[in-house]
Amino acid sequence: MLFRLLVNAAFAQSAPAAGGQPSTLEMFVPFIFIFVIFYFLIIRPQSKRQKEHQKFLTELKRGDEVITSSGILGRIEGITDQFVTVEIADGVKVKMLRTQIATTQKAATEEKK
Repeated sequence: MLFRLLVNAAFAQSAPAAGGQPSTLEMFVPFIFIFVIFYFLIIRPQSKRQKEHQKFLTELKRGDEVITSSGILGRIEGITDQFVTVEIADGVKVKMLRTQIATTQKAATEEKK
């Protein structure tokens, strides 16, 4: 509804007198409007989430209890630039990509409350 009002207002102000073709700017107004909506509803929140996750990954340290993206709970035993060693049970260690750590166990339990 709001979109129609905006487009109608744009057409009414610059409508040709002889009923000819709309100008190029008038034809692109709806596409620009749709792009702005996509930016604020999809692109911007996703990039913000991505930055927060990168910051989280850089702040990981040995001893943190984490949840992987596959749902495995464990404690970090070793960290390199690309890989993390996670102990998932007594004496069972798994080496995985650092980017596959989803969240900390503490943050996951706080979200459910």
